[in-house]
Amino acid sequence: MKKLILIFTSFLIWSPTMNAGVFDNQKINSIDGENMDLSTYKGKTVLFVNIATKCGYTPQLKGLEELYQNHKEKSFVVVGLPSNDFGGQTPEVGKDVKKFCALNYGVTFPLTEKIVVKGDKKHPFVANMIKASGDNSEIGWNFEKFLVDKKGQVVQRFKSSVKPDDKKLVDLIKKNI
Repeated sequence: MKKLILIFTSFLIWSPTMNAGVFDNQKINSIDGENMDLSTYKGKTVLFVNIATKCGYTPQLKGLEELYQNHKEKSFVVVGLPSNDFGGQTPEVGKDVKKFCALNYGVTFPLTEKIVVKGDKKHPFVANMIKASGDNSEIGWNFEKFLVDKKGQVVQRFKSSVKPDDKKLVDLIKKNI
């Protein structure tokens, strides 16, 4: 009986931590320098993507915007995480990244401030998302994608080569919205 009580008590203490989503207790700023409250994404399906402006994958911004436009009415959002970690392929700062994305690819989805997404100095939000994905490997290149469900759980991680119109990605988004 004592073992059963101990097990039950341990479950009560640890279960909130085990079920914590990537939106919980995370702070990040928007591209405009304002606090971006990630808890506002609870209840939405979110595709987080580390983006770059001068990468061979940069044209994916157009497809990401199309995904966003096609599904935003169904509680779906794309969030771009600008990074300069891979070959210096995002040399712009702050609002210049936003301007580039809007002018060249019509991007209207939210962007965070430019952050580090790999190594010891990676942003805590990215570290948390990587851990929650179950794949603890570093982000390998620009345009890796993390699909997060309405509860803040990582559904799947996609490599850079997976395009925004990839059937598996689109089907998972539709399943989770």
